Amino acid sequence: MNGLMMDFPLTLNHFLERAGKLFPKEEIVTRLPDKSLHRYTYGDFYRRSRALAEALQKAGLRPGDRVATLSWNTYAHLEAYFGIPAAGGVLHPLNLRLHPSDIAYIINHAEDRFLIVDDVLLKLYEAIRDHVKLERVMVVPLTGQPVPEGLTSYEEFLATASGDFTYPEIEEHAAMGMCYTSGTTGRPKGALYSHRSMVLHSLGSALPDTLNLSSRDTLLPVVPMFHVMAWGLPFTGVMAGCKLVMPGPHLDPVSLLDLYEGEKVTKTAGVPTIWLGILQALQKEPNRWKLGAMEMVVGGSAAPEAMIRAFDQFGLKVLHAWGMTEMSPLGTTSRLKRNLLDLPQDEQYRYRAKQGLPTPLVEVRAMNEQGEVPWDDKTLGELQVRGPWVASSYFRLESERDKWTEDGWFRTGDVVAIDPEGYVRIADRTKDLIKSGGEWISSIDLENALMSHPAVKEAAVIALPHPKWDERPLAAVVLKEGMSATPEELRAYLEPRFAKWWLPDAFVFVDEIPRTSTGKFMKSRLREQYQGYDWNQNKQAAEP
Repeated sequence: MNGLMMDFPLTLNHFLERAGKLFPKEEIVTRLPDKSLHRYTYGDFYRRSRALAEALQKAGLRPGDRVATLSWNTYAHLEAYFGIPAAGGVLHPLNLRLHPSDIAYIINHAEDRFLIVDDVLLKLYEAIRDHVKLERVMVVPLTGQPVPEGLTSYEEFLATASGDFTYPEIEEHAAMGMCYTSGTTGRPKGALYSHRSMVLHSLGSALPDTLNLSSRDTLLPVVPMFHVMAWGLPFTGVMAGCKLVMPGPHLDPVSLLDLYEGEKVTKTAGVPTIWLGILQALQKEPNRWKLGAMEMVVGGSAAPEAMIRAFDQFGLKVLHAWGMTEMSPLGTTSRLKRNLLDLPQDEQYRYRAKQGLPTPLVEVRAMNEQGEVPWDDKTLGELQVRGPWVASSYFRLESERDKWTEDGWFRTGDVVAIDPEGYVRIADRTKDLIKSGGEWISSIDLENALMSHPAVKEAAVIALPHPKWDERPLAAVVLKEGMSATPEELRAYLEPRFAKWWLPDAFVFVDEIPRTSTGKFMKSRLREQYQGYDWNQNKQAAEP
């Protein structure tokens, strides 16, 4: 017997209407390229998003057509986030940090028809123009400079709308957006999100035990809107009626801290690279900024426990989260259960440094050769997930079907342990685990411990071939400015925390660690750089 409930499609248009009707006076603030601030309201955003939808339909947009964006986090990009799906189109943010050849490949693979591009990114567009087939390009004039001939001004494009827009009939399973992976393991792969999946993701993200967003918050997403839809925060923030602050292209610590202070930001989100820079700025000038209580969501890679502790000293709370492009992306958040609040502080920090509990509607398991591993915080297995906002396949890429199990779970490629409370702790990526003498070593655990050393700014640990032990760990270390450390000191620092055979056999000091377009350590580059490393120059190798 079916329930007697209305058949009410879960589409993002409900979020847009809610914002326009319930929060028309709430602010949306954008830092422009010249560092001035653009301010308008949800009422303005509502009208312009609908105008964009109407203009796209008049330009010939058909249901399911892809509209790409090449943009920073701005008010105009937010309009695209809602205007494109409202017209029945598919929003496709392009990662502007990828190589132009990868961007061109992604545009062609997605078969994008239209492109919206910031005028400050026209050089990047010029680099791909002759390699893609786009019917029309709209330029957002953030600097006020004239739009080049042959391209359309975004503002003139909006002006083609009459203001009499009617939403098309959109089924909740219809595609609303797509994002491609950063291509660190082969060509970028596309995840295609539906209206239903993004609505449910937004509802799950806003819950108190996840990101805890409400209309009383001021939200600044540092994570770019071209990276997994800024972790869905533009949709969740608009749904909740948050005041939104968009940083534009200025993601340096001082610019962000100025915005945090000036706009009284309460929630922000980004990768550890961003927070390490902000922490260093605060430590250098601890009295410069007057910040209120602010929660900083960190994802993309593991946040060192030392960083979480350091921000607590400034009254700023780091919230660990984990997810993937294929998961829209939120999978877990590390808030403490009530029964954990009475634990000693060191134990609480240990939990906060984990990736956390699964978001409601997301199910997790860890699998190894023997099957599902116990939740004992020790046994490692590959993390597998399923849920209503987890991809069921890649866009037009049937060759990657092995990323899904036969019983319907997505294989994340992360190696984890799950504790009896249900908290997930990522030990490594499958490709980054170090296999030494038949035993596994977690590069992430070693990195986080090294980055708690007072002289270490960053550290990446990689596996290199070893003639006796198969693989052994090498640590690449960036020291803080004006500080020093020796391999012997760092090894002694790690000794109380790890078995002797876990300790890196070599430490190399570098100026910087190569990163991917999303700010993660590019360990493949380090492995190439130190390929053929001579272990004989180091006599520290330990018996596994």
